Amino acid sequence: MDFSEIEFLDLFVTIAQFLLGLSFLVAIHEFGHMLTAKWFGMRVEKYAIGFPPKIIGKQIGETEYMIGAIPLGGFVKISGMVDESLDTNMLNEPPKPYEFRAKPAWQRLIVMLGGVLVNVLAGIIIFVLLLYIYGERYLLINDATYGIVATTVGQQIGLKDGDKIVKVNGKAIKEFDEINNPDLLLDNDQINYTINRDGKFIEIKPSANLLNEIIKENEPVAAERSPFVVIDVTKKKAIKAGLKAGDKIVQVAGQPVQYYHQFYKALQSNKGKVTKIVVERGNQNLALQVPVNKRGLLGIEVKSLLNYKTRHYTFAQSIPRGAQKAFNIIVLNIKGFSKIFRGKIKASNAVSGPIGIASLFGGSWVMFWSLVGMLSMVLAFMNLLPIPALDGGHVMFLTYEMVTGQKPSDKFLENAQKVGMVLLLGLMVYAFGNDIYKLFT
Repeated sequence: MDFSEIEFLDLFVTIAQFLLGLSFLVAIHEFGHMLTAKWFGMRVEKYAIGFPPKIIGKQIGETEYMIGAIPLGGFVKISGMVDESLDTNMLNEPPKPYEFRAKPAWQRLIVMLGGVLVNVLAGIIIFVLLLYIYGERYLLINDATYGIVATTVGQQIGLKDGDKIVKVNGKAIKEFDEINNPDLLLDNDQINYTINRDGKFIEIKPSANLLNEIIKENEPVAAERSPFVVIDVTKKKAIKAGLKAGDKIVQVAGQPVQYYHQFYKALQSNKGKVTKIVVERGNQNLALQVPVNKRGLLGIEVKSLLNYKTRHYTFAQSIPRGAQKAFNIIVLNIKGFSKIFRGKIKASNAVSGPIGIASLFGGSWVMFWSLVGMLSMVLAFMNLLPIPALDGGHVMFLTYEMVTGQKPSDKFLENAQKVGMVLLLGLMVYAFGNDIYKLFT
């Protein structure tokens, strides 16, 4: 397998995971609408994953189940409902008993909330199962023996490789992840870091623009600085070159590499080259000529030598912890929107479209399900925004009807749907454009 085949395979896995995850989320969201509609005796004309043109469809009873060629969403067509199809022909006739508009407001409200509720339930279940099966991996700050790797953002605020961050906003930290805790960044306009640099304690006070830079660069302030060892050799070319499990790589192309970030950086500088690598094996150092592929990889699996621990949960313990992790995503989104509206975060940095979301996929299946769980909660939150054409818009009008006892006119709902569609299309164009701009900058 040559380098181009490797790149194609990686791209294929990324796209396949993205489409699988998106299709799963759309399927369960629309299933929530369909299930509640059928429960209340509404006629569901169509259940679609993807948008037309139709690839395949099958009529079962009153409902056509369809897969569309454009895999960026889906829909459920309920009789008597003004939705994104803008089909208003039925408004010229009296409501039929099986139509959406003929049902009590509380039933219509539950139908509109059905998709959101299923997404929330799915997100909670995913996080509960991940915690129960895999637990939570963590690193105590006292076990981060070699300090931090300062990212681009970290370097901009004055951090250096090897610094040891001991406090954030004056509070001592126990686990390394607390350094990049998003709650701290979203709850405070000013973050202060207390670091131990070669035995001296220094206060670093980043500018209020720190959160914008983190989102823009898509990286944390700091990562753990970690020595490493090879635990598996997965590619034939690396095996043929002589790499073995247990090797400790100490030099790449003449550059000493004690920590993983140094090793990674050296490989990125030698993409597509056969490179001299020195490994420590037993009591001797061996020089090997190893091909580095175009992505800067050798075809090996490495393990950090830091003392990571795993927090295990019983199934009963996983339920509240999983629910907490799931709902924290919604809380973070609310805080993020607040920061955008207050001008603390640039919308261009925070908004991602399908391209940006797809780029997150392509990792392990544990990471895949973590992303799906996160996106399920984000989808629930976004759909509840009070924008006509979204579930939240329908919920807003139905809540008004239930409180006042007055139903908005069909013409008003039709026009509101059109306005919502224009807003959503505009947002989609902006998100796509923003993704493309980020690709080339």
